[in-house]
Amino acid sequence: MDFSPLTDALASKSYEKIADICDDLMLKVAAEGIVFQDEWPYVIHLLGYYYVNDINSARFLWKSIPSTIKDSRAEVVAAWKIGQHLWTRDYAGVYDAIRGFDWSQEAQALVAAFSG
Repeated sequence: MDFSPLTDALASKSYEKIADICDDLMLKVAAEGIVFQDEWPYVIHLLGYYYVNDINSARFLWKSIPSTIKDSRAEVVAAWKIGQHLWTRDYAGVYDAIRGFDWSQEAQALVAAFSG
C-alpha cells in the first residue's frame, strides 16, 4: 500500500490535509478490494480529523475500526480518548489524554501541532 501522499503531508507539516488524504486512500484501497485494516494508520487518521475539528468523522472512523485493532493497539485507544474528551468539550481532559500517553514518533508532531 502506498502511503507516500500521507508521509509527504506529515513531513511537510501539512496537517490540515491529513484527514482528506486518509479518506481518499481508504476509498481507493476499498474500491480495489484490498484488505487494509491491519496496516491502516488509524492514529494518524483520527488525529487528522481532530486537527481540522471534524469530531463527527472521527467518531464514525472509530466505529469502523475492527475490535482486533482496538484491542491490540494502545495508541489507537489513546487517540480515541482524545476524541471522547473533544466530543464532550472537556478540554482539560484532552490535554490529560495527550500527556498521558507516550506517542509514537509518527504521531508526536501531529499531536503537538493539534495541542498547540
